Amino acid sequence: MKHLAFVLAALLLLPCSSIAAGERPNMVVFLVDDMGVMDTSVPFLTDAAGRPKRYPLNDYYRTPNMDRLAARGIRFNNFYAMSVCSPTRICMMTGQNAARHRTTNWINPDKDNAGPNGPPQWNWRGLTKGDVTLPRLLQACGYRTIHVGKGHFGPREFEGADPRNLGFEVNVAGASIGAPGSYYGKENFGHGGRRALSAVPHLEKYHGTDIFLTEALTIEAKSHVADAVKSDKPFFLYLAHYAVHAPFQSDPRFSGHYKDSGKPEAAQAFATLIEGMDKSLGDVLDHLDALGVAENTLIFFLGDNGSDAPLGHQHEVACAAPLRGRKGAHYEGGTRVPLIVAWAKPRAENSHQKRLPIVAGAVQGQQAAVYDLFPTVLALAGIESPRNHAVDGARLDTLLTGRPDPGREEVFLMHYPHAPHRSDYFTCYRRGPWKVIYHYFPSEVSGNSHYQLYHLSEDPFEQRDLAASEPEELRRMMEGMIAALEHHHAVYPVESDGLTPRKPELP
Repeated sequence: MKHLAFVLAALLLLPCSSIAAGERPNMVVFLVDDMGVMDTSVPFLTDAAGRPKRYPLNDYYRTPNMDRLAARGIRFNNFYAMSVCSPTRICMMTGQNAARHRTTNWINPDKDNAGPNGPPQWNWRGLTKGDVTLPRLLQACGYRTIHVGKGHFGPREFEGADPRNLGFEVNVAGASIGAPGSYYGKENFGHGGRRALSAVPHLEKYHGTDIFLTEALTIEAKSHVADAVKSDKPFFLYLAHYAVHAPFQSDPRFSGHYKDSGKPEAAQAFATLIEGMDKSLGDVLDHLDALGVAENTLIFFLGDNGSDAPLGHQHEVACAAPLRGRKGAHYEGGTRVPLIVAWAKPRAENSHQKRLPIVAGAVQGQQAAVYDLFPTVLALAGIESPRNHAVDGARLDTLLTGRPDPGREEVFLMHYPHAPHRSDYFTCYRRGPWKVIYHYFPSEVSGNSHYQLYHLSEDPFEQRDLAASEPEELRRMMEGMIAALEHHHAVYPVESDGLTPRKPELP
């Protein structure tokens, strides 16, 4: 971590832009908590020919504004996030894999939650004032940086708890908490209730009203965007909804749509949270159009980890069906998330859109990950990242045009050296069609083996473990995993002495 004065001095020396100040595009990151790739009516998975394929969950959820955005831009069906929230959020802020920035678990606001054999050197404190972050770089080059919604970048008494310490000029509702005390304005969003430690801040004017949290955050986001437009400044809006995280409280605006679905009550409430989030997306799109800035605004819509819909066991095909697993798990249902990227109002003649022409209505099958947003946003704004700041992400420009990027490395590393959780002490490594999972402490989940191996092109739903039948491929993949972990300077679970690292072993 760098001292704040040093970092700020370095930012002042940045070549801010090869683009005139008034010609920088606006950018919106619309982030949904605990939304997996199947929690939508938009089909992200594809058939053998690469065409979108619908599954039953696509017919259960209602997300017409996601459909609207997907029709204007491109969706990714092999887009990856870390399997829990804080690691992903810091990946986006820094452009680094979680193995490098070392916030490899969700951040408990009040105590170090490394787990019994978790690495003592992991980054529980999260981001600090001295870190290089995406909003800090944008702010230094003239952007109005707006944070609305969930932060979860650091514990309660540390700098990362307040997004204003991280480069955001405006912060509404961002704090150390990872879930809301309540979604209901009538319950003051948790203030004074049994979940008071998770109460959502800064929304006192809505207390005691019938408003739902998702709607209140949308109103606040729209207001701050309008202020930025009035000031004639480009804006970066990070709208990070608490939805669709537990507690699964039903949004009464949409509950009637699911009452006859045959799903459990909690799953119905989850679906209303999805639909409320989708309404927020539509409201933001309409607002940008009304302000006259839609053509100049790029939107990134994504989830922060796999689905946590209250449907079935975390290691089976259930809440992310046909994918296996859910949030926190080492299977694809834990790490595959939706990504849609689109200009809010496509127009080929627009100067920004000429620089980054995004194909409409397409599906991109090549792999990408959350840390790729960092270099993509900076490049579009004409800003260079400091040379002494390691960046693991790669620009998405070519993929956004709908073309393959032959120079792109087809690799994803997901490192979780912690417990207790749904999957404990594991690392996943995907390279091309192959995926290996290493379990540092064998358990019933892993069949008492250190290794699981899947060929995702032939077995996308992870039903056939090939670790025993493909020993040469298993060794090759483990060699790649170990090299990647060392490259990122990862920290590992520890032995019972609490000090000795337990590193992965070759088969």
